[in-house]
Amino acid sequence: MMSSHPGGSGSEKQSWTERRRQKIRAEIERNRRGEYTVPTWVLALALAAMVVACALLVILA
Repeated sequence: MMSSHPGGSGSEKQSWTERRRQKIRAEIERNRRGEYTVPTWVLALALAAMVVACALLVILA
């Protein structure tokens, strides 16, 4: 069976700011539950920094 959704002013789309706020709230809730993950670019940057530091240590020693 098909469900009918009432049309009109009640079915307005959410504004960009409201969707953004909900997305941020959801991310904060995930982080509080311990589901936080470090972005890949941060891990890559940390690895590159360690490689450069080791290379400088070997070159300048």
